[in-house]
Order: sequence, then structure tokens, then C-alpha cells
Amino acid sequence: MHKMIRKITLSLGRQVSSVARGATQVRRLLHGGYVRIHPSVQEALVESRPVVALESTIITHGMAYPLNLSMARKVEEIVRTNGAVPATVGILRGQIHVGLTDEELEFLASSKNAVKVSRRDFPFVLSQGLSGGTTVSGTMIVAHKAGIPVFVSGGIGGVHRDGENTLDVSADLTELGRTPVAVVSAGAKSILDIGRTLEYLETQGVCVAAFGESREFPAFFSRQSGFQAPYHVQDEEEAAKLIDCALGLGLGSGVLIAVPCPQERAAQGQVIEEAIQQALSQARSKGITGKDVTPFLLQKLIELTDGKSLDSNLALIQNNARVGSCIAVALSKLQKARRKRSQPGQKDMSAPQPVVIGGINVDFIAKAQNPEILGGGQTNAGRVRRAFGGVGRNLADCLSRLGQAPLLLSAVGKDEHLESVLHYCHHMDMSGVLRLEGESTATYCAVISSAGELSLGLGDMDIHQQITEQYVSQFKEKLCQAPLVCIDGNVPLSTIQYVCQVAREHQLAVCYEPTDENKASKPFLSDSWKALTYISPNLQELRAINRTLGNPVPAELPSRLEDAVQAAVALACPLLSHLQCVVVTLGAHGVLLCGRSLAGSISLHPGAHRQAAAARLCAAHYPAIPISREEIVNVSGAGDSLMAGILAGVLAKHDTGTCVRMGLLAASLSLRSYEPISPEISTSSVSQEQVKSRSWPEAKWLLCH
Repeated sequence: MHKMIRKITLSLGRQVSSVARGATQVRRLLHGGYVRIHPSVQEALVESRPVVALESTIITHGMAYPLNLSMARKVEEIVRTNGAVPATVGILRGQIHVGLTDEELEFLASSKNAVKVSRRDFPFVLSQGLSGGTTVSGTMIVAHKAGIPVFVSGGIGGVHRDGENTLDVSADLTELGRTPVAVVSAGAKSILDIGRTLEYLETQGVCVAAFGESREFPAFFSRQSGFQAPYHVQDEEEAAKLIDCALGLGLGSGVLIAVPCPQERAAQGQVIEEAIQQALSQARSKGITGKDVTPFLLQKLIELTDGKSLDSNLALIQNNARVGSCIAVALSKLQKARRKRSQPGQKDMSAPQPVVIGGINVDFIAKAQNPEILGGGQTNAGRVRRAFGGVGRNLADCLSRLGQAPLLLSAVGKDEHLESVLHYCHHMDMSGVLRLEGESTATYCAVISSAGELSLGLGDMDIHQQITEQYVSQFKEKLCQAPLVCIDGNVPLSTIQYVCQVAREHQLAVCYEPTDENKASKPFLSDSWKALTYISPNLQELRAINRTLGNPVPAELPSRLEDAVQAAVALACPLLSHLQCVVVTLGAHGVLLCGRSLAGSISLHPGAHRQAAAARLCAAHYPAIPISREEIVNVSGAGDSLMAGILAGVLAKHDTGTCVRMGLLAASLSLRSYEPISPEISTSSVSQEQVKSRSWPEAKWLLCH
């Protein structure tokens, strides 16, 4: 058994903190074949972004299906909202998973034969190809070897009542004594001997701190246990400093941050204690021992307290997830700042940033369950999720994930959405985002059909009018140095005209994203549009632009692909007298590039159209990556992902075919994501190498008449 554990340990690799060693560590984890790391977790680890490990025994043994599944989804959502990446640890068919897909969460939640996996159980469970939920002990092992320093749980195990006679002591305690991971929990479970548990943790050399204003050690359901924690930390910054110091000292032991259950959901200590005594008595009479005791007692408590213990359990795990993810974010910032200080002689050699000017929205995405959406005030079955969107934000998000680090100029309100927006966008440069008292952050509600198509959109976006010419002009130096400026149709007309004026004076490359049919024509109301380099309309927006310019337009837009392409070419060609390229998005049919032929392709690089003024106008149709209707989750950010992928390729100076296909890769990932911009988008998943590794259909060329 010891050989097997050693083999697992070696295959999991070593904990590291730098980006370069992070990549090595992830490769080591994958090399042994015991572990599968979810791509979003893998990317975050390599980039030293905050990750929070989550246990899965609470899913497999702590709650009944489907409550356990909704709880697990909610906890992961809370972690994401607070700026970290969730990494639920579980074992599926003999393989350790660090980060689970929704389907894998459902598999564990509905499994009838899942094993409870602690340190001792790994060899057998893995060798037999079984599935299971990892305990605090089991999750700590995997988190440490994966380089995840913060782990959120409901409550740890401990010394059982009458443990001085039975020697029933949870492996969680010895794991805390030998594995350097910070565990954020609501203390130890109330069914345990809290006093002896704290004594045992002291013997193991575990630093225990209560979180908040009191040193009272919480007892899971209850905020009071009658025992004091050795130490306490006031907030996530203090907790992060404590954890950072513990890791830096290399003591080899863990840290326990004990977070009390929210006051309004905590159970009364006396009520819980009476129920515990009854449950213990029943457990003894039934001869229940070992690892079966805790699940039995927790289930009995739910029955004996008429569900109050379950309410407290749900509240505390969600609160722990919020506190733990904030601690992980604070710890990540602390570690990054220290790394930066350790290289004082290093100059800032960063290139000028792209600049994105546009909206930030909090999106509520409602996807219908049935193919037909019923009107007349009827309630349609479906699923509603919160996400973070806005065309400008989406472009900046995707460009950031693709390594371009743009500066986003936008506006949000100092309201209930502010912290969530900033946490979610922690990987982006938000220093140019205006934060306004008395204003509401823009919100948008999208009703999406079961096939993933947008049926209806409602928006409260008045705050976008605060992205004024006066505000943007404060960043004129940044604009003039930018290799690319992107602006969306949400910003005021005067701001668009100002940006176009600066672009004309300083020969800047500007991309205009029309946003929707009603806003598409803003630059075209004057000669401002002639300073643009690229626009990325769909067919409806392209028709609206031509109508504004007084060009002939079709009364009806064709639905057949060949006819739609011909119509797009006819509408795009009049604009190419001044624009370098018109990128027409065709939804499931891909994208149409309209421009001038240069050396056998349409050059996307700024200035090329002036060199090729006499070249023939032409268009190239690139088909989309095939994706089934069942795979489509959300279409709201696919077009933004497409354009951002193309622009990232342009900034990296790739050829036109590579740029377009990078855009198609990014769009296909976002179509499969509940987020407008897929967290799976990265410099590894959308790259020149990825483009070269796939076979692509040939682009179809057409001439403009």
C-alpha cells in the first residue's frame, strides 16, 4: 500500500508557484495517468491565477440527489463570481479529476455506489476503477500535489465523541498535520468532540484561526462551540497573509480557517446538541461505526431538526465558498506582488496596449427547455444563469485570454454588481473602468431558445452614455500608442466621432463592432466611418449601414447561404473605398471577409489596403466549425469571440487564414459555454499551432462587382 501511495505522490508532482514551474507541474500531474485536470483549472494553475479546491464527499455522501447537485453547482458559481476558478476534486472510474464538468458533477451526484475516499482508499479505488467522493483528507492530498493552496469544505472531521475509548479519529486531522494546504471550513462538525479535536490539531502542529471578529471556534451548524480558537483573522487579507507565511516557512503542515455559519441561518446550539445525543444513541444501538457514522448522524440530524440542520449546512458551505474564494484571490495577489518585488531591476518592457471602448453588462441568460417558447404571460420551463457580458467587455475578455492584455474603457455603477464584475474580470486591465455613485451597472436579459438562438433581449444600459468623449480623452496618450482600438456601438455617438478623429490624425487601426441593428449606423451618420479600419456586422447590421449611407438595399434578406453570401458581398463592397476589411458574421455559416486581394489573400494588417489601392475587391467565405445543436449552450458571445480571435491573430502578425481560423476556434468554444466568453479560451486552445493541427475546408473566393 505504501508503494502505491508513493507512486501516486510521485505522479502528482510538486507544488510550485511560478508560471514556468506551474506548467512543469501540470505536465507531471498528467504524465502518470492517475489524474485529469480540467482545462480551465490547468490554465489557471499555469498562469498563477487563484484556484479553489472543493471536496466531493459532500456531493456523494452529504446530501441526497438532486439537492447535492444544485448545491455543487451553486458553490462553483460562487467561487467563479468571487474571482477564482473552482476545482472540484473527485474520482471517476479510477481516475482522479481536478475540476469537473457539469456532466461529471451529475454523475457523482446521482451515483449509488460512490466510495468515500480518504488517504488510505486511493490505491484500492484507483486500481479497481471505482468512482468516489474525496474527503477533506483526500482532497487536501490532491490539492497540494496540484499546487492549489486553498481548499473549501463544509466542516472537517475530528475526534468522535467517546474517541478516547474507540480511538475513532478522522484522518482529516493527521492530514492537516502533514499537508500544507489551507482548509476553509465551518470548524469541525457538531457531532464531534470539539475540545479534543482542537487538542489533537495542536498536537499535529496545525495553525487554527477563527475568521471574523470573534475567536469563538464554530461548530458547523452553530456559531458557538464553547471553545476558543488559538487565533483569529479579521478578513480575507489577514487570512491570506497567515496562509502565505505558513507556506513560506515550509512547515509541512496545513492551516485551518474556521468560518462561522451566517448568523441568520445558524442553528441554536442547545437544539442541535439534543438532536446529536439522540442520533448518537441510535447509531450505537444500530452498531454503526467507522466512516459510516458521520453520514448516518448528519441524516438523522436533518430528520430530528425538521430540516433546520440542512438549511444551516447549505448556508455555511455557500458562505465558506465565498470566504474561501476571496482568500484565494487575496493570496494570489500577495504572491504576485512578492514575485514582482523579487525582480526589482527588471524594466517594464511591455508593448503598448490595445484599447477597447465599450459596455460592461451583467447578463441574465434564460434558456428555454422546450423547443417552443409560449407567449401570453405563460411561464416557460428553462434555466436562468447569471453571466458577465457587454460587447466591449467580451472583446477585452477574449483578447486578454489570448495574451493581448487590452485596456478596457467603460463604466459601471457603485452598486450590488460592482464587486462581482471586478472579481470576475480580475484577469483583465480594468483600470480604465469608470465607477459611478448613484448609477446602475448595465444589465441585460437574454431569452434563448432550446436550440441556443436569441429570441428576445431586454437591456437597462443607460450607464453606457457615461463613456463620454471627455472621459475617453483622458486616455488620449494610450489611444495614440495603441496598436489597435476597438469600439462598440453602445457608446455615445460623440465618443465614436472623437475616437475616429484621433484615429485619422494619428493613423490608428480602429475596429467598430456594430452591437445591433439599431446602433450599427452611428459612425456612418457623418464622415467619421472613413477613419475606421475594420467593421464586423452581421447581415442585418450591414444592411442598416448601407441604408444610412443611401446605398440601395434589399427589402428582404435571403436565408439560403449562397444568396446570403452574394447579398453580403454586394453590401460590403461600397464600404471598401475607405475600410480595409468588412468582416461579415454569418452565424452557423461562418464568416465572410471582404477586402482587397493582396498576394493571393485579403490582408488584415493595418495599412495594407493603401498599398493595394488598385487591387481587385474580393471576398472569401470561411465555413464555421461544425457544432451540433445539442452542444450549443449560448450564442450571445460567439460573434465577439470570433472577432477577438481574428484581432488577436492580427496583433500577433499571423496570416489571414490563421487569423480567421483562430476566430472560428474561439467562437466554437464560446458556443459551448454558459459564459459569453468561454473560460476555455486561452493561448493554447486558440493559437497558430491549434490552427495548423486541424484540417479546414478551403475558403470560397468571390469577386466584388
